[in-house]
Amino acid sequence: MNSYSDISSKRYALHEAGKLTAWAEYCLEVPGLGAIEGKQFVKDSLAATGCEISINSLLPGAGMPFYHKHQQNEEVYIFLKGQGEMQVDAETFQVQEGSMVRISPAGMRSWRNTGSESLIYLIIQVKENSLEQYSLTDGVVGEGPVIWSDN
Repeated sequence: MNSYSDISSKRYALHEAGKLTAWAEYCLEVPGLGAIEGKQFVKDSLAATGCEISINSLLPGAGMPFYHKHQQNEEVYIFLKGQGEMQVDAETFQVQEGSMVRISPAGMRSWRNTGSESLIYLIIQVKENSLEQYSLTDGVVGEGPVIWSDN
């Protein structure tokens, strides 16, 4: 499922994660915690230097089996399919397709799938307060037209 460019000769990296329905087949081994089904980190295959991204799929009834927080990174959860429930500190709230949640490093978090289909989501992890520029202030419009291969 993975393929990515040789970044030594190109200015990009490509990761093919497969169809959303295949994300449940991923499994991440975490030392001391065991296997986390339906999770894959993609920072290394994308050669990302400013963030960590994970792709995730939780089966109905499944959930993160522990609370956790971070030392310096905030996380943004982007829910693509299904419905679930998150708990941050002592507050519980519903999430579903289209929900986006940002959690500060100190927030103790856990989540679960409360629906009848897979809960599919992305997690983007970045150092809190590190964003100095963004699209409108960091982007530079190039010269010349875009030329597609079918033109």
